[in-house]
Amino acid sequence: MLARDIMTKEVITVHGEDSIEKAIKLLLEHNVSGLPVIDENHKLKGIITEGDLIHRSKKLHIPTYFTILDSYIFLENPKTVEDQIKKMTAYKVEDMMTTKVISVDYEETIEEIATIMANKNINRVPVVKEEKLVGIVSRRDIIKVYAKK
Repeated sequence: MLARDIMTKEVITVHGEDSIEKAIKLLLEHNVSGLPVIDENHKLKGIITEGDLIHRSKKLHIPTYFTILDSYIFLENPKTVEDQIKKMTAYKVEDMMTTKVISVDYEETIEEIATIMANKNINRVPVVKEEKLVGIVSRRDIIKVYAKK
């Protein structure tokens, strides 16, 4: 079986300029844990998940550093603080979404999709055809296939 055979075709999506509140409302209304973010041409731009929304409540992690001769040497990338603050204070979806999205082609096999989801520890993968979002496969979609066998 292929992604096109098991994917959910009616995907609930948001746009980058939509508010975080709209995304939260859609997540709760439709009982889903993530929403693909698309542009006006249906091109996949990112994904916003419950995991991204948790950033609003977490503690700020300051990178570890030490000083030598009045210079700061960071043991972690200090840009992570900027990214954390951006997510914690985000108003628009584009400021909070994950931009490095793992997606699959609509011709991908169910075995490959399951492997990707397990190896990357993700709950859903957007399905694209020629860079446009055409569906989404969740863990539940894969389980439904096995239930039918």
